[in-house]
Amino acid sequence: MSTLPTSRPSTPFAVVDRDRLQANIDRVARLAADRGQALRPHAKTHKCPQIAALQLEAGASGLTVATLGEAEVFADAGCTDLLIAYPVWWDADRAGRVAQLAARVRLAVGVDSVEAVQHLASLLGTAPGRPLAAPISPPTLPELVVEVDCGHHRSGCAPQDAGAVARAGLEAGFVVRGVFAFPGHSYTPTGREEVAEQEARDLAVAADSLRGAGILEPWVSGGSTPTVEHEGDGFDEVRPGVYVVGDAQQWELGTCSSADVALTVHATVVSHAGGRLVLDAGSKALGADRAGWATGFGRLLDHPEARIELLSEHHAVAVLPEDTELPPLGTEVRVVPNHACNAVNLTDRLWVEVDGRLVESWPVAARGLNA
Repeated sequence: MSTLPTSRPSTPFAVVDRDRLQANIDRVARLAADRGQALRPHAKTHKCPQIAALQLEAGASGLTVATLGEAEVFADAGCTDLLIAYPVWWDADRAGRVAQLAARVRLAVGVDSVEAVQHLASLLGTAPGRPLAAPISPPTLPELVVEVDCGHHRSGCAPQDAGAVARAGLEAGFVVRGVFAFPGHSYTPTGREEVAEQEARDLAVAADSLRGAGILEPWVSGGSTPTVEHEGDGFDEVRPGVYVVGDAQQWELGTCSSADVALTVHATVVSHAGGRLVLDAGSKALGADRAGWATGFGRLLDHPEARIELLSEHHAVAVLPEDTELPPLGTEVRVVPNHACNAVNLTDRLWVEVDGRLVESWPVAARGLNA
């Protein structure tokens, strides 16, 4: 539910520029459509049903989420096709919830081991083992998508082992949709095209492995915001997330410009101590992410050369070039967080701006749903 602002909120508060948001949504939707790919944006970036609705209206085939809780929120908001793109070690409670959700929407879950498939099957009562505490008869099963490690080295099986994981799923009675990967090692200043090429090669090996297991037309899903421009042939689906609002990392990587940044945290200048700009937005509003290659903890949208060099819980210290006149005390400035996903998860609402005016606010409905 959106609300109209009765007065301007006190800083810090998160703002989404409505026109830039829509432009980002439309740009990537066109890119995927022109290549004949499905677009399944990762909704963990915004956690907001209103933004998800705009993505679906622009042609997204469904949404990617990180957790079951996120999936439930977006299903309640009307999304009918969801992928939990992360391996989960299910317990009885969540297995019951996933079965109930799979009865409502088309749902797929990521798996990367035979053991994980067999464990979920036992909880759902489709294989020998402990059934659900309150069995659903007949059990409603999510589809499975096998995650492949394409070089990020977080989760995912080796590409050549994907068929064994898929075979375990088939034997347990699941529909196995295909394979997916997350090229997280693309978050670097150079080499993004090479990472996308490696991802495509590894997914091709994994898809062949699934064909060997009897899945003749496996669905191939990949992508991230830094690589989406390079993921052409070989991908049926792409899953970027941060593109929708941008952030300081993407700005620094060159995958978006300052004109594309749709999410800022508004903060007030509270001090000029040490000849620097001290703001009332710290890690509890911006998030604390800083990659090794990043030049700061964030940037100022209206002062492109400025960098946030010091971050505490409630304050940020920004340094501007020596010849720059500091904005006066009490000035409201627009901070671009390093990582949009973290900043969004730290606020209850996103204030929507059109032509410089706050016109409404949208709830971050999936905030904090980490399970």
